[in-house]
Amino acid sequence: MGRGAGLKMVPGPADCLYLTHPQVRIDPDVPVPDWSLSEKGLGRARLGLLRPEFASLGHIVSSGERKAIETAAVFADRFGLELVVDDLMHENDRSSTGFLPPEEFERVADAFFGSPHTSVRGWERACDAQARIVDRVAVHLERIPEDERVLFVGHGGVGTLLKCHLGGWAIDRRHDQPAGGGFFYSFARQALQERNAPAPDLAWRPVDR
Repeated sequence: MGRGAGLKMVPGPADCLYLTHPQVRIDPDVPVPDWSLSEKGLGRARLGLLRPEFASLGHIVSSGERKAIETAAVFADRFGLELVVDDLMHENDRSSTGFLPPEEFERVADAFFGSPHTSVRGWERACDAQARIVDRVAVHLERIPEDERVLFVGHGGVGTLLKCHLGGWAIDRRHDQPAGGGFFYSFARQALQERNAPAPDLAWRPVDR
């Protein structure tokens, strides 16, 4: 049963955003955490500056992976905000396999979400990655005043796991972002902090339109 099912509660303001990095330069010879944004990805991130959802940000927190930092920097530079980097907000640890060709990656990713309590080919378990990202978001919200909006910038895998937690849903890849990355959802910190908070909308929206 979903969080808050059967309760008529008014959700708090959507004061938090989670944004995934857009397209990257894929290089099998470079460790995945060191991949940078492609020109298309950087262009899409810059178009996000035109979206009203990002206009009143007060804080920006990014994963320590290069592609996430480059995405977050677009917004931090434009709005003159400090960019806080949290290395523990990284994508699910896939270092056991390294780069995988797209078709193989999709099969392993399906297994990752489909068996959340099992390490698939040595990958970090989905349940552990979920606990990690939920904890890190909670840590940052504890230090940020409740009336200030926060942008978290990270990755599709852990972003989906966070979304599942916020919605009160079992881990399932059907909640994943569309292909290409560069999507965001909004949520009220109440959804993370209160057990019986109403489930937020959590619809993925493209950063560039």
